Amino acid sequence: MKIESQIGIIASFQHLELLANQVVEGFISGMHKSPFHGFSAEFAEHKVYNTGESTKHIDWKLFAKTDRLYTKQFEEETNLRCHIIIDNSSSMHYPKLNTNQNFYESKIGFSVLASAILMNLLKKQRDAVGLSVFSDTYEYYAPEKGSDRHHRMVLNALENLLEEPVGKKSTDTITFLHQIAEKIHRRSMIVLFTDMFQIGEEERLLTALQHLKHNKHKVVLFHVVDGKTELNFDFDNVPRKFIDVETGDEIVVFADNVKEEYEKQAASYFKRLALSCAQNKIKYVPVSVREDFEKIMLTYLVEKQKFG
Repeated sequence: MKIESQIGIIASFQHLELLANQVVEGFISGMHKSPFHGFSAEFAEHKVYNTGESTKHIDWKLFAKTDRLYTKQFEEETNLRCHIIIDNSSSMHYPKLNTNQNFYESKIGFSVLASAILMNLLKKQRDAVGLSVFSDTYEYYAPEKGSDRHHRMVLNALENLLEEPVGKKSTDTITFLHQIAEKIHRRSMIVLFTDMFQIGEEERLLTALQHLKHNKHKVVLFHVVDGKTELNFDFDNVPRKFIDVETGDEIVVFADNVKEEYEKQAASYFKRLALSCAQNKIKYVPVSVREDFEKIMLTYLVEKQKFG
């Protein structure tokens, strides 16, 4: 199933909640024809019946269709608490988009839509969601709640990230991850969207990520990149001015002169991060803008099964 084609059809709507819902519905429909069919019941607001539980809420109509026992879930039930964290530093607003591109083709736009998609899944399952946004300041915090009013408030905060003018905002990921960790007291799944521009600070960054794991939280790190240029360094070979969007530093180079070494260093950095996260039992998932929404949803499903 091609999530990106689904997005292409409906991109003109731009309304974040509607767009997220369309992506999720397309994904769920595709799951019925995929090896992940067993997960599809998760979205019908049902859960698998376990022997010994009350039979009061068994959905007998669903049993007649599937020959499997599921119990209905109700609005007051909250099975999971999820706290989404978004890095809103200037580097996350790369690449700079023209009027013909969709908002999710930048790293921040991709992270915002991916977060709205996860919120849609959480809402369908009556789970609670919270949100933190940071850059050079702790910009936004909402605790984990499951009400419709709270859901709308968090969606509005996400939409505001798309409308804010982009200034030179550095990132203080390590400081704010420690602060966020202190705020989340009840066992939760913590989902972090960041481009990981802390090269050379991996040890301190891993310490902060370990802090997020306190109180038996599960941490999922989505490493967001523009795969075409940040991983593959796909530029034509003419002199280009590269500007550090957080410091304003500039350098002019021929892309072909540095491409091989750049890609080697980038691959090495990704490998180090993946290894460090694996050693610390943090789920590390590199994702590229425009193309990896399905990977995000599948990761969520699998990690929720493990978390439960």
